[in-house]
Amino acid sequence: MTRISYDLEGNVALIGLARPEKRNAFDRAMLEALAHAYTRYEEDDSARCALLYAHGAHFTGGLDLASVGPEVAAGVALFDDDNGDVDPLDVGPRRRTKPVVSALQGYCFTIGIELALATDVRIAADDAKFSQLEVKRGFLPFGNATLRFPALSGWGNAMRWMLTGDIFDAAEALRIGLVQEVVPAAELVDRSKALAARIASQAPLAVRAILASSRAALETGASGEAGRLYPRARELMATEDAEEGMRAFVERRDGVFRGR
Repeated sequence: MTRISYDLEGNVALIGLARPEKRNAFDRAMLEALAHAYTRYEEDDSARCALLYAHGAHFTGGLDLASVGPEVAAGVALFDDDNGDVDPLDVGPRRRTKPVVSALQGYCFTIGIELALATDVRIAADDAKFSQLEVKRGFLPFGNATLRFPALSGWGNAMRWMLTGDIFDAAEALRIGLVQEVVPAAELVDRSKALAARIASQAPLAVRAILASSRAALETGASGEAGRLYPRARELMATEDAEEGMRAFVERRDGVFRGR
């Protein structure tokens, strides 16, 4: 059975969690299918932004511990580092270079938060409920939450929720910067698609460069990345997209970019 859907609308790849009968809980097959979908997106030049969303009422109830738990305890990684796929948690050897927007509704528990943390812009439905509840099961978040949640939301906010495992709502997620917008549940997918399409309409080489520069500054330090800003800018200024951007500015229209 398909656990991940993949569609292309214009330049937006739609990656859907598709196990609604299990509240989109992740078993091994679903983890592998998601990595394949991210890899497909990364390798498709016509896909310029992805939307990660969910079929059904819930983004995900988390890991299917009965299925995945024993494997993790035995040392098996959530996502296989050796098969060449992109890691959806954005910590593995192969990481994506293109943007992802996530649309979050209903339960967004454990790996759900970590998948969201690995995306670039997050939109929540007003019915969304979040919990990084691993502490209640006797272990720690091992996807990326300890790496990214404090950096994104501040130490105290991240510890408040990771050290208790308590459930918090969309308003709190917005307050602590975990999500950038909260919208009515019925509008979530349309709003998220519109934002992804807006990103996809921009110059793709510039979008990738912004992601790369921002990631480097966060992970290796702003001082090191500062010396690479002008080289990155000069490289982009020599592209056809930059020429089109200048023409569009002079002609007072939106640019039509080709990624060259």
